[in-house]
Amino acid sequence: MNIAKPQPTSLNARTQSRVLEISFDDGRSFVLPFELIRVYSPSAEVRGHGVGQETLQTGKREVGLVGIEPVGNYAVRPLFSDEHSSGIFTWEYLYWLGENQTQLWQDYLQKLQAAGHPGETGRDAPMISAGRACGSAH
Repeated sequence: MNIAKPQPTSLNARTQSRVLEISFDDGRSFVLPFELIRVYSPSAEVRGHGVGQETLQTGKREVGLVGIEPVGNYAVRPLFSDEHSSGIFTWEYLYWLGENQTQLWQDYLQKLQAAGHPGETGRDAPMISAGRACGSAH
């Protein structure tokens, strides 16, 4: 059985409000903050190369987008103002981020607090570079 996955009908980056607006052909629409998509980037820099290798992203409250590049017909590659550009966001992943953003946001804030950032201070704390474990420039 081949279940059709929702396809985007519109994609707009709102640089002043720092949100990505995306609508799908199933009628669902999401407004995703740049900060959320940046801290949940599917890149190796953020996710690592396996379970437990994730890097907690800090200081991303004011992150912007300087561009978005299409990747075939299945994804986009956002170019963030902090020079992060290695995450390829499939339509399916953006849909999942939209559906789960409330829980993802809570999880992110809890991880920041667990790392010693009281309140939402981790959203402004500078990133601590841990080197380039995967050997590629991100």
